[in-house]
Amino acid sequence: MKYSYRTRGVCSREISFDLENGKVKNIHFVGGCPGNLRGICSLAEGMAPEEIIKRVKGTTCGGKPTSCPDQLSIALSEAMLQYQEA
Repeated sequence: MKYSYRTRGVCSREISFDLENGKVKNIHFVGGCPGNLRGICSLAEGMAPEEIIKRVKGTTCGGKPTSCPDQLSIALSEAMLQYQEA
């Protein structure tokens, strides 16, 4: 299933990804720091959403209370709830 999430409080504007067979695939950030976000996407590709959430939830950026990785954890949490309800 394809998911899209509008970020809040960070440089990136949107995160999209697929959930396939309990794994996260095709993660894509719109905006933000390209090199860092490509690295995060590569590292998280093929992982279970629960593992990604465990690793990046609560990560901050500079003086902000959130970050692009933290926003990814929120997006994944919401997607998992939607997936369970479907």
